[in-house]
Amino acid sequence: MALDLPIVNPAVPAGADVKPQDHLPGNGLGTGKKAHIVTLGCQMNELDTQTMFGLLARMGYSRTDDPAEADVILYNTCSVRENPERKVYGQVGLLKKLKEAKPHLIIGICGCMPQSRVERQKLWERLPHVDLIFGTMNLHRLPELLMQVQETGQRVMEVWDEEGDIVEGLPVVREDRLKAYVTIIYGCDYRCSFCIVPQTRGRQRSRRAGYIINEVEQLAAEGYKEVTLLGQTVDAYGKDLGDGTTLASLLWRLNEIPGLERIRFTTSHPRDITDDLIIAMRDAGKVCEHLHLPVQSGNNRILKLMGRRYTREEYLALIDKLRSNIPGLTITTDIIVGFPGETDEEFEDTVRLVKEVQFDGAFTFIYSPRPGTGAPRLPNPVPEEVQRTRIHRLIEIQNEITAARNRALVGTVQEVLVEGKSEKDPARLTGRTRGNKIVVFHGDEALVGRVVPVRITEARTWTLVGDVEVAAAARTA
Repeated sequence: MALDLPIVNPAVPAGADVKPQDHLPGNGLGTGKKAHIVTLGCQMNELDTQTMFGLLARMGYSRTDDPAEADVILYNTCSVRENPERKVYGQVGLLKKLKEAKPHLIIGICGCMPQSRVERQKLWERLPHVDLIFGTMNLHRLPELLMQVQETGQRVMEVWDEEGDIVEGLPVVREDRLKAYVTIIYGCDYRCSFCIVPQTRGRQRSRRAGYIINEVEQLAAEGYKEVTLLGQTVDAYGKDLGDGTTLASLLWRLNEIPGLERIRFTTSHPRDITDDLIIAMRDAGKVCEHLHLPVQSGNNRILKLMGRRYTREEYLALIDKLRSNIPGLTITTDIIVGFPGETDEEFEDTVRLVKEVQFDGAFTFIYSPRPGTGAPRLPNPVPEEVQRTRIHRLIEIQNEITAARNRALVGTVQEVLVEGKSEKDPARLTGRTRGNKIVVFHGDEALVGRVVPVRITEARTWTLVGDVEVAAAARTA
């Protein structure tokens, strides 16, 4: 079904130093045509997809969720782990028959996978029915590249291996009417030995604060209640600008925007959590009490091999500082199991850290070797069956902790931003607490878009159940 969604085209603040894309080429070339995009990976990829839909809408394309009726199909890919890459080869391979039935169909692969020289060559050779391959750093050139394919009838591959200036003013088509992603920093200057992000996203590049503030002001004016600031290392924001701008100073400025209810940010690196940022999280009223803070391992030797630049003790001290300063803080994390050379005892150090910290949630992953990173060269790879045994045990432990932390909220009243009907239980509404926990509850659909008090009556592993405090909700109307 084709969906016609609004385009958000952030205006450009006066005095900006990066020229925006005010006039995109290809207007009208997509009139009467439809586009379908498959997104794999993180929130950054989701926002990239929304930007590509914005660029396509400028060309006249409408969106379709049915690939069979599409004139353009794009796969926005992820390289963080091997499994998403396998999906691309399998799913795009199946599109060959659709391409034979619809010769005019343009199939493209973009995102992180093409940023690897080895991978993009493999894509080019193994998927000859793919017409277009481009990367993360030249996403803004999608209109020109589509024009080139259409006008020449030839396959096109354009991938930038070096970052250019940040291109501002690109149109964005957002699906959600209440919550929006806003990228504030691209790339990463850390070189963790397991991570391919510096290759796929480039060096650290922060957007100027004026652009970000202007974009969030416009989102608030259009009725958006929550923004999530994105970056591979979001708390490093501003370090490359040289003007004293930091994530903390940005949060204070965004906190003053009328109409905006909530501010979140992700993902953070432990080395870039400053005292100023902790104070902003504590005292800026719109900044939510949730922090995603990857630890990756609880063992110092493994952390050093990973290139994480902190110790177990430093991480635990930071957790103590955060919790002592920010009441009710929800902390989630990422953990890698089975890193090369990880012994049983070193894995147990991670288990002990998880039990000590009591994370509200954890994304756990089996180590996946990535080409071009340092870790695959390390000796003593952990056997797959050992990796699987470890991750199953860790997931079981974390699930018990998550359930217990949720049970501790029973009887409390939580501020919930009402997002709409629950997909699993359409008779109820759903929303999230300031700590980013999902809550389901009975209520009128007129509550959607409002922040209402909900008393928690039941706790499940992944969700909370509650009742709206009617009198208090009426006062907030």
